[in-house]
Amino acid sequence: MVVSHRLLELALDDAALEGDLLVPERPMGLVVFAHGSGSSRLSPRNQQVARYLADQGLATLLFDLLTVEENVIDERTRALRFDIDLISSRLIGAVDWVGQASETRGLRIGLFGASTGAAAALIAAAARPEQVRAVVSRGGRADLAGDQLAAVRAPTLLLVGANDPTVLRLNEQARQRIPGRCELVVVPGATHLFEEPGTLEAVQAHAARWLLRFL
Repeated sequence: MVVSHRLLELALDDAALEGDLLVPERPMGLVVFAHGSGSSRLSPRNQQVARYLADQGLATLLFDLLTVEENVIDERTRALRFDIDLISSRLIGAVDWVGQASETRGLRIGLFGASTGAAAALIAAAARPEQVRAVVSRGGRADLAGDQLAAVRAPTLLLVGANDPTVLRLNEQARQRIPGRCELVVVPGATHLFEEPGTLEAVQAHAARWLLRFL
């Protein structure tokens, strides 16, 4: 499948953020990624998943949740990567931005969050119920969405490694708090980062199934 790649800048209310947009021919939807703490749009795992989804017919947007200046501060203090309110507001801003941008306007939106980015994805889904049609969490800290879990209506898929017991327990608890459709899938042999052979490929397959179904 032919997939175009474009570097772009998301001009949000409080920041200008760099992003990578992949658009296949006749995209069936758009998946916006929220990376985990200490990561960026250059996360090799998220890039692999984004490329796979693009090959399945879904446009994808990976973008930095922090500005260049904020990232320098965060590398020194490690404070901003766990600022859930900040990264959630950036993701909500990105959802609004893609809804207006010429390349992505009119596409149904799904969110893919990893680690702390999953909390941001769930909060954004609660804040934009009309725009966000599906959520996928990879090794996500869904619990960090707190009381916003009760407002999530978008169909949500929680993917957790079988060898990541703490995050698995937290996701089991979060699933009970999400009133909308929510499925928890445990990936055999996987730890938190899904670095084991075949585990990220399993994530890709589950994510594509979910997103294509609801987008």
